[in-house]
Amino acid sequence: MLDIRWIRENPQALSDALVKRGQSAEASRSVVDDLIRKDEARRTHLTRLQDAQARQNAASKEIGKAMASKDAALADRLKTEVAELKAFVQAGENEARELDRALNDALAVIPNVPFDDVPVGRDENDNVEIRRVGEPRRINSAKEHYELGEALGFMDFERAAKLSGSRFTVLSGKLARLERALGQFMLDLHVNEHGYTEIQPPLLVRDEVLFGTNQLPKFEEDLFFVKHGEGRLGLIPTAEVPMTNLVREEIVATEKLPLRFTALTPCFRSEAGSAGRDTRGMLRQHQFYKVELVSITDTESSVAEHERMTECAETVLKKLDLPFRTVVLCSGDMGFGARKTYDIEVWLPGQNTYREISSCSVCGDFQARRMNARYRPADAKSPAFVHTLNGSGVAVGRALIAVMENYQNDDGSIGVPDVLRPYMGGITKIEAA
Repeated sequence: MLDIRWIRENPQALSDALVKRGQSAEASRSVVDDLIRKDEARRTHLTRLQDAQARQNAASKEIGKAMASKDAALADRLKTEVAELKAFVQAGENEARELDRALNDALAVIPNVPFDDVPVGRDENDNVEIRRVGEPRRINSAKEHYELGEALGFMDFERAAKLSGSRFTVLSGKLARLERALGQFMLDLHVNEHGYTEIQPPLLVRDEVLFGTNQLPKFEEDLFFVKHGEGRLGLIPTAEVPMTNLVREEIVATEKLPLRFTALTPCFRSEAGSAGRDTRGMLRQHQFYKVELVSITDTESSVAEHERMTECAETVLKKLDLPFRTVVLCSGDMGFGARKTYDIEVWLPGQNTYREISSCSVCGDFQARRMNARYRPADAKSPAFVHTLNGSGVAVGRALIAVMENYQNDDGSIGVPDVLRPYMGGITKIEAA
């Protein structure tokens, strides 16, 4: 969530940021004007309320003086005034809460402001490649992962559809083990070599937790919910949600920063709006595994931490010997809460293209304001909001796809990358049962 004081002082900057994100100049100006009107109405009302409270306190003291001087008429007039002021204040407090709610609701759907160095563009076609690592292997008549998996007998979409419908997969045998090996390898890498703390978070979270990492209210249709008592809990779309919220409503000791968390969890997404996209195979699923990275930093460290996090995610692909490229997302393709995002795209020979396997974002204090997560800077009189970052380290299902397609052999078998063999009990090749 953005700081209303910053918006008040920099209305044109917000308007320009919304234009960069794809809104028209007219629409962005209207949004900013509406925020400022709501803010002015709230501030004007609070001033009247404070004046009334001050006058109520003063009049109450004057009653005592009037009674001491035996001026009954004045005392009665003051009592009437105090009663009227008390009624006004009580009603005014309710109105203040409504005005606060209206402003916060409006702020809750405003996206974050991109950094100045984020390229301006409309969609993925305007993203900018910044590096490319590894050369795609030459594979004759490369097959896609689902062709390979079904032929091996270890990937079953028909049975998954019987169980749960579309966008689910049943893995079995050596492919199930390979997916497990990938997740364990990534987790060990980030904990042992990159210094992240392993977390096993809840998979069901409250609405206010989803609000904290900006899934709610704007992206409710992308989530799954289950009934819980008289309310509900949401299934996490990524471990970013519970891990980032570990510091919600807290003041973190400065010396503990940065906090770096990682988790291997299932993720659940409704994939609303993706009808017709990637309907074959495992690329876009309702349920999948992902190793997530989260960092909590101070104000000065977040940009450097973003580069570090991206490098940690890239290391996964380097150790798997998978060709990839890293792109910086343009303003129109960037996520709602991000100030800057790097996407890492792995080469898929079956599709003859690069596809996203990790997205690493720096959010500044955008999420921290929604969570009320703060730290106390050195020599500061008051706490400041932490900065948050999140990234995939990486998506396990997509890593499985990439390994299958890049390590496929002419006979339909799949080689096992060297780094995964200890996790596979020494198996070097996956062949049909």
